[in-house]
Amino acid sequence: MRDVVRDSYFGHLVRLVYRPHYLRYAEEEDGFVIPKFDQAMIGEAKDDPRESIHTDSLPSVRGVDLHLVTWYGPRDNENPRNWTLGKKCYVTFLIMILTTTVYIGSAIYSPAVGEASEYFGVSTTVGSLGISLFVAGYGVGPLFLSGPTEVPAIGRTSIYIITLFIFFILNILTALVTNFSGFCILRFLAGFMGSPALATAGASLDDMFPAHKLAYSMGFWGLAAEAAPAMAPIISGFVVEHHGWRWAFWEMVIMSGFSLIILFFTLPETSPDTILLRRAQRIRQKNGNLHFQSQSEITHAALSYRQIIVDSLLRPIALTCTEPIIIAINLYTGLVYATLYSFFESFPLVYEQGYGWSLGTSTLPFAALFVGSFTGWVIYCYWNWRWVDQPHDPSAPRPLPETRLPTAFIGAFCFPTCVLWFAWTAIRCHWIAPVLSGIPFGMGSTLIFNPFLTYLPYAYPQYAASALASNDFFRSMMGAGMPIAAHPLFGNLGVAWGNTIIGLLSVAMIPIPFVLYRAGPWLRKKSKIAL
Repeated sequence: MRDVVRDSYFGHLVRLVYRPHYLRYAEEEDGFVIPKFDQAMIGEAKDDPRESIHTDSLPSVRGVDLHLVTWYGPRDNENPRNWTLGKKCYVTFLIMILTTTVYIGSAIYSPAVGEASEYFGVSTTVGSLGISLFVAGYGVGPLFLSGPTEVPAIGRTSIYIITLFIFFILNILTALVTNFSGFCILRFLAGFMGSPALATAGASLDDMFPAHKLAYSMGFWGLAAEAAPAMAPIISGFVVEHHGWRWAFWEMVIMSGFSLIILFFTLPETSPDTILLRRAQRIRQKNGNLHFQSQSEITHAALSYRQIIVDSLLRPIALTCTEPIIIAINLYTGLVYATLYSFFESFPLVYEQGYGWSLGTSTLPFAALFVGSFTGWVIYCYWNWRWVDQPHDPSAPRPLPETRLPTAFIGAFCFPTCVLWFAWTAIRCHWIAPVLSGIPFGMGSTLIFNPFLTYLPYAYPQYAASALASNDFFRSMMGAGMPIAAHPLFGNLGVAWGNTIIGLLSVAMIPIPFVLYRAGPWLRKKSKIAL
């Protein structure tokens, strides 16, 4: 536990003030002798090419020979891949708490739209901007905030804590705001500041788990990301019904404040580049030899600010427009996301107006989506254990990225099943029929998102962050537009035909995972940047 606190943001601040008297590392102890660094870690091709250290720039920098600081052997316990399983699970749990807190923020306002719209004197369509702008904020945010998490001097934990603190403050202001324009600005900024949890959490998990184990933690994290928006209306529905719309945001203040305290004191840094950079700094401070440098210091010293801006902002947009694989996945995940946010409009029409339930009770059917998501996660984990983890052989050639896709075949049929089932049973049948339709949607979303979001980094390993940022931006924009579009869609066509249109679009998407599985290798071969 001491290591967790020492490596947290709190520990980092304590060391900045009292260095090196408290929370010392091995390099700062008296009598420490610099061991021989594990040269086998340099330039060696491993099962994951992102683990290797490149030596192109090592012979000299400005004519000076350098000593590369890397791990103290293959079992170095500061390497996140070598942490104990308990520590990895605890850090995964913390990242899930962070992700859940932010994702709940998108939909926790949905039961309050009517009352808040009345307070601000706007229509419910305009009032739904409170959902849309938050989702748009965490779609745009990664374009600006994902890049800094890859800068070794900054790391991931610092960005998580600073943005979460601002997110906490913004929710307090949102709970107190008295004008609609200020409310909209605060909602967008809150989504923007919450975005690192959504865009970078996968990278934090990848820091800790090897490729054949990553699916378990990614699936569990994905469960939090997919279930949180569905559970948000349940969390706020009853309190809004009895205490007013502002209490939706006071609940966000409580949740984000709790998350901030836990993460501030116990979330360690996971980025290997940042860990090694700080080790190099400690060694230089110990012996005064400035030639000890980490690989990331050498690499990033050659990057211009212009290149960093291009990587963070322009490349995700370029990938969205030029890579067929990314375009197809973005369209599919975007439609799933948009469908989820259409439920925040159609569920009240069905359960509150159609079946005559109270505001709080009408949010309970969202629990079916969570049940489906959990079921999908179990299926995904079993598939990974049976066909990826068990056959894993470190000495064998790396499997094709397309081997990550088969569970999406199941999800492709679950998705339209749910939407069409809901469309033609809502109000027409006993309430249990449309409620149960949420289970295949939860399964489908899990079995679509997890394979696709695991596939992208392995298809584009050199540009994984940009590929994921592209997907996050595209699907968030589609999700952001749906609360505004859903009101006239269901108002003019009704729940049945409005959802039928969405269902037919989802039917048109069914071939995508099958085509990618078969044609993916050919498409990657044609691409200039894919693996």
